[in-house]
Amino acid sequence: MLLELAQWLAKDVRLFNVFGYITLRAVLACLTALAISLILGPFVIRKLTAYKIGQSVRDDGPRSHLTKAGTPTMGGALILLSIAITTLLWGDFANRFVWIVLAVTLGFGAIGWIDDYRKVVQRDPKGLSAKAKFFWQSLIGLGAAGTLAWMAQGIPPLNELIVPFFKFIAYPLGTVGFIVLTYFVIVGTSNAVNLTDGLDGLAIMPTVMVGGALGVFAYVAGNAVFSKYLGLPYIPGAGELAVFSGALAGAGLGFLWFNAYPAEVFMGDVGALALGAALGTIAVIVRQEIVLFIMGGVFVAETLSVMIQVIYFKASGGKRIFRMAPLHHHYELEGWKESQVVVRFWIITMMLVLFGLSTLKLR
Repeated sequence: MLLELAQWLAKDVRLFNVFGYITLRAVLACLTALAISLILGPFVIRKLTAYKIGQSVRDDGPRSHLTKAGTPTMGGALILLSIAITTLLWGDFANRFVWIVLAVTLGFGAIGWIDDYRKVVQRDPKGLSAKAKFFWQSLIGLGAAGTLAWMAQGIPPLNELIVPFFKFIAYPLGTVGFIVLTYFVIVGTSNAVNLTDGLDGLAIMPTVMVGGALGVFAYVAGNAVFSKYLGLPYIPGAGELAVFSGALAGAGLGFLWFNAYPAEVFMGDVGALALGAALGTIAVIVRQEIVLFIMGGVFVAETLSVMIQVIYFKASGGKRIFRMAPLHHHYELEGWKESQVVVRFWIITMMLVLFGLSTLKLR
């Protein structure tokens, strides 16, 4: 009897040790979030349809988009629910980085939810005013930046800007510089993903790919052996963010099942703002802001197209460089089909992500 009990306890310990591996928990987090999204997706879509939470379409947009009017939106809540449940299930509660990323993600999701709710449910075309949205984004962004700056006092590499492709080049930022950089990365990435979310599946797949790649960087940064071998800064505890990245990738893939052309549901600001903020926060923690800029090249191009269009329009007295901004609408008006724009932007993102991952070894 005692021998059987000892064998059972030994087996239980082995199971505990196995599930303690970050890599395994990251894979399980991805599968769990994927399952939650696929299972709850139809229910969420039915509820959104029943409450008539449908997408409104711009009158000055491509004519092909008029058929999208009324498609359920605010589906990003499904992504956030999947990520939150999965992270709490497989993540380490004692890890401060996990709580920071989760808090930023849900905080920006709340901003997007209020904006979407006012636009779609309350029929207020302005939604949350630009000033109010920017204020709350700034408040959360600065809060996260300040918290990470405080933590950086005990983790020196957190205060350095790492230059990819060079093994020993890093620039000390100081507390103020770190806070400013972190703020712009989080808020900027959040709005960049939101601007990209304009076609079926366009934003979610690049988010999944970039998020998955950042999970690899997080695992390496949190491993003293791998980080030393690859010449990356060692950030104790950062490896746990691989679990969050796995949850993000799984939830995103599950959502893509329903968001692929022709979309049954749109994520809305509640999803786009939150996912962008999550990517930015993870990149800051693992010290890969420049690599995020590379891998998220599609997000960068979409944002720059809007900025360039607005600046040139005002400076030239009404002239335009692009037929329409953001950039994906320009290519639609050039004659590309929506599915062509989406898949080609996916391919570009895949190449950029592989290029970003190459910085792990090309140093």
